[in-house]
Amino acid sequence: MTTIHHQLLINGPVSRVYEYLARADEISKWWDKQTPKETERGLVLEHYPGPEHGVVQLRVVELVPNTRVEWECISTHAASSPASAWTGTHFIFDLADRGHMTAVDFRQTNYDERSAFFENNKNAWWQVLQNLKRVVEAG
Repeated sequence: MTTIHHQLLINGPVSRVYEYLARADEISKWWDKQTPKETERGLVLEHYPGPEHGVVQLRVVELVPNTRVEWECISTHAASSPASAWTGTHFIFDLADRGHMTAVDFRQTNYDERSAFFENNKNAWWQVLQNLKRVVEAG
């Protein structure tokens, strides 16, 4: 297993970046539309990237204001779906205040590097993080 890792600087305060990572309505602005659901396992974010994937469910593991957001993928998907490699992985966003900038250290842990979707997923996350950057910086 391996970790997908990306780092970026966003021109904006850490509190704003945190809100875009911690709230379903804000995540929906830079990624897919998220539907929050309270479950016996805690808060779960759900989104539907298309019929080939099904519903992706991300359990909110940790929210540390202005510091860290962590999700765990708890849904399962057909082997033909890129999301099939997500089950059991964790998505971690560590934030650091750099004055008027915010450093984002993103990791998707426990990813099977033998997956046919590894490189596509790694590149897709870079694009998604660039969307986050654009949305935050646009205000």
